[in-house]
Amino acid sequence: MKSAIVGGSAIALAATLSTPAIAHDVRADDHAPIGVMGDHAHKKGEVMFSLRYMHMAMPGSQIGTDDVTPEQIATTVPNRFFGMGMMPPTLRIVPTEMRVDMTMLGAMYAPSDDVTLMVMGSYVQKEMEHTTFQGGMGTNVLGTFQTSPEGFGDVKVSALFPLLGHPEKMADRTDELTLQTGISIPTGSTSETAQILTPMGGTPTVRVPYAMQIGTGTWDLMPALTYKGVRGKIGFGAQARGTVRLGENSQGYAHGDRFEATSWISYRADQAVSFSVRGKFATQGTVDGIDALIVGPVQTANPDFQGGERADVIAGVNLVGTHGALAGHRLGIELGAPIWQDFNGPQMTGDWMLTVGWQKAF
Repeated sequence: MKSAIVGGSAIALAATLSTPAIAHDVRADDHAPIGVMGDHAHKKGEVMFSLRYMHMAMPGSQIGTDDVTPEQIATTVPNRFFGMGMMPPTLRIVPTEMRVDMTMLGAMYAPSDDVTLMVMGSYVQKEMEHTTFQGGMGTNVLGTFQTSPEGFGDVKVSALFPLLGHPEKMADRTDELTLQTGISIPTGSTSETAQILTPMGGTPTVRVPYAMQIGTGTWDLMPALTYKGVRGKIGFGAQARGTVRLGENSQGYAHGDRFEATSWISYRADQAVSFSVRGKFATQGTVDGIDALIVGPVQTANPDFQGGERADVIAGVNLVGTHGALAGHRLGIELGAPIWQDFNGPQMTGDWMLTVGWQKAF
């Protein structure tokens, strides 16, 4: 399914490349770094398409701000479900590595100068490696296994309102303030399953834990406020974004509310090239409620072992075609890593993340 999304977008890109070669009065820093969503509005009648690919790597685990080994988790962290059936007293299945790949296809349309509509869909692929320790106590390893759910994620629909400045008025000195009001539609699956290896040697197929599900299952409000400024070759900006859950999903739980804040500074080396560095802070609460089918001696099955705080530093480059067949086509790349993480209970630690994106307005 991911190849179908990318293939369809490649056809659209090829079609736009065949348009007449004309000069565009565009700059690389007209848009925020590619990982910042909903940073700009459009003028009446304008349409923009975007395609982003994001990869995140998460090796190892932390409790709070401290790194912990699988052996420490298996011997010291209590199992919430101890006493149910043959559940052991401590966690005996430990995730050791997680990877997330997400392909996001978006479209924007401005029915007037005062509002821009935006919709974004995604295809999500997740992989998690686990080590299973033998039942009881000790650190004898029984074996390893992998879970790898994938599918279409939640769809996000929003409207952007330019409160200050306007996208068609670009100059060496300009300021923009954009309000975004959005909603996340629960189209992604919350009932994904996988075959696991239990501490007793069984290999049942069970519902995968919260972080491995494709969607949230809840309707979410997603407000955001973005400021951007340019002073000569220097650009800067900041965005505050929230995700507020509007009740529990059909499985009886809701992910914690999330708040993100990011700010950046950029340098335009040329009309077609700008470089950026930004900081990002995110905080999220624990899961509220519980899915009765997510049960097991593993940290990811405990709703209290979700959420926390994280700060990242991210470097990026924006490229834009100014003439010829590539005029108006944008390519953005960002590479980042966490500098601080504080988690609720044992959780997978972030390592590095990559975002690559293409944008084109018509």
